[in-house]
Amino acid sequence: MTLDEAARVPVVIVGAGPVGVAAALLLARRGVRSVVLERHRDVYPLPRAVATDDEVRRILQTAGVGKEFTAIARPAKGLRLLDARHRVMAEFRRAEHGHHGYPQTSMFDQPELERVLRDALARRPECALRGGVEVTGVGPDTTGPVRVTYRDGDGGEHELWADAVLGCDGANSLTREAIGGAWEDLRFEEKWTVIDAETTGPVRCWEGVDQVCDPDRPATFMRVGEHRYRWEFRLREGEGQETVRELIAPWLPPSYDGDFEVVRETQYTFRARVADRWRHGRVFLLGDAAHLTPPFVGQGLCSGLRDAYNLSWKLARVLQQGAPDGLLETYERERRPHARHVVRLAVAMGWAMTGGQDGAAALRRRVLAVACRIPGLTELAGRDLSPPLTAGPLVRRGVRRGLAGSHCPQPWVSVGGRRTRLDDVLGDSFTVLTAADPSPALTALAHGLGIQTIPVTDLGDDGTLAAWLRAGRADAVLLRPDRVVLDVVPSGGRDFTSTAAWAALLYTTRSPVPSEQAADTSLLRSTP
Repeated sequence: MTLDEAARVPVVIVGAGPVGVAAALLLARRGVRSVVLERHRDVYPLPRAVATDDEVRRILQTAGVGKEFTAIARPAKGLRLLDARHRVMAEFRRAEHGHHGYPQTSMFDQPELERVLRDALARRPECALRGGVEVTGVGPDTTGPVRVTYRDGDGGEHELWADAVLGCDGANSLTREAIGGAWEDLRFEEKWTVIDAETTGPVRCWEGVDQVCDPDRPATFMRVGEHRYRWEFRLREGEGQETVRELIAPWLPPSYDGDFEVVRETQYTFRARVADRWRHGRVFLLGDAAHLTPPFVGQGLCSGLRDAYNLSWKLARVLQQGAPDGLLETYERERRPHARHVVRLAVAMGWAMTGGQDGAAALRRRVLAVACRIPGLTELAGRDLSPPLTAGPLVRRGVRRGLAGSHCPQPWVSVGGRRTRLDDVLGDSFTVLTAADPSPALTALAHGLGIQTIPVTDLGDDGTLAAWLRAGRADAVLLRPDRVVLDVVPSGGRDFTSTAAWAALLYTTRSPVPSEQAADTSLLRSTP
C-alpha cells in the first residue's frame, strides 16, 4: 500500500460525534492541536440522545458552548412512574438549579447539539475536521507515536502519526479492536422501538419523562422540544410491528387527525456493556467505544462527555507540560468504575420500571409501588446520578469520605464587578479554595506546583462555597481542573494530609501553555 501523506500531530480523534468533538474543544482550549477523522461528511441528521444533566452542561460550558446549548435546551421537571393505566405511582423531581449551576435535567435534540459543537470546532485553529473518511487502522505503540491510517472518499490512502489517539468511534469501535479490548457483558438486552415525532396536537404530557411500568408493554415518553416528542416501547418477542398511531394512542385524543410527522422510527437493542480495557499506551477509548448503557437514567451521552473531560486535562498536562505518563493511568482507573456504576444503575432502574419479562414481574411492580410511598425515597432517588469518584492517586480520601472525589458547586460570582460563573473565573488550573488563611507550607506547595490559591471570601458569591466547605468540615480543598476535589484540609488543620502520591503526578518539567481562560485572581473581589 502506497501512502501519499504522512504527518505528525499531537492528537488524532477517531469519530466526530459529540464526545469526539467535545474532546477536541477541551484540548484546544489548553493549546493542544488535534485532527478529527469522521466517516460522515456532515452531522448525522436523526435524533438519538435527548437528555443531559447539570454536570454535563458544566462540561459543555468548559468546552465553550454553554450559551449556545442553553439556547437549544429545554429544562425538564424530572421523572414520573406510571402504572399500566397511566396513573402516577411516583414522581422524582429534578431541580431547576442544580449543584453545577444548571437545571438537573435538560432535553435537547442531538443533531442541534452536534451542529453547535461543530460550529465551535470550525472556529478553533487548533482543530482540523476531516469528514467523509474511513479509518482503516490504529497501530498502538507504547514507546512512540501511534500510526493511524485512513481512506478518503476518492480511495486515497493516508496516514497520521500521533502522540495520542482517542477512539470515539462508537459501539463497533475499530479502536477498541486495535487495543485488544473486549466487552464485559452486564446481562441486559432488550429490543425497543423508538419513535421521534413532531406535532402541534394536544399531546398529553408534563414537562418531564414518563416511564410506564407495564410489564406487558413498558414505555418511555418525553417532550423534547416545543413540538417534538419521543416515545420508546419495548417489543414483545416475535410480535408484528404495530403502527405508530396504535402505539401512541394513549397520548393523543382518539379523534385527533391533525398534523403528525414521524421524524424517525427505528428499532434498537438496548445493551449493558463495559470494555475490559480503555487504554493501550497512548491509545484511549471514550464514549460508546468504552461503555454501552440502556437509556433508563439518561446517562449514555453524559458518560461519554465525562470521559472527554476527565482525559483531556490530563493528556494536555502530559503533552504540553511534561507531566509523567503515570497521570494518564488514572483515566481508566477513575472512569471505568464510575461508568460501570452508572450502567448498573440504568439496568436496575430498567428492570424495576419495566417489570422485566419473567414470572416475578407483577411482584416487582407491587414492591415498586409500595417502595415509592416510603417517605424521603423519591427525594433520595432524585439526587445527582453521578457518584463521587472512588479513592485513587488523584482522589485523596481519609477515614471519612468527606468532599474528596466529589465536584465543587458552581455558583455565580462577582469578578471585577461583573457577574459570571465560577468555572469561568477558575480557568483550567488546579485551584486551592480556602475559607481560612493558608499555612506557609500550603502556600509553598501551591507555588511549587503552579496551583492558584483563592479565598472563597474574595469570590463574591452568595455564600454557597463557604457553606459547602463547612458542611464538608473543610478549611480548604484542592480542586482539579475538572472541578473534582483532589484533597482536603480538614477543619482546624494546617495542610493536606499527605501529598506524596498526587504531587508526583502533578509535577511538570515545562511551564504551562497559557489557556484561553486562565484565572486572573487580580480581578477577584467581593461584591460591594
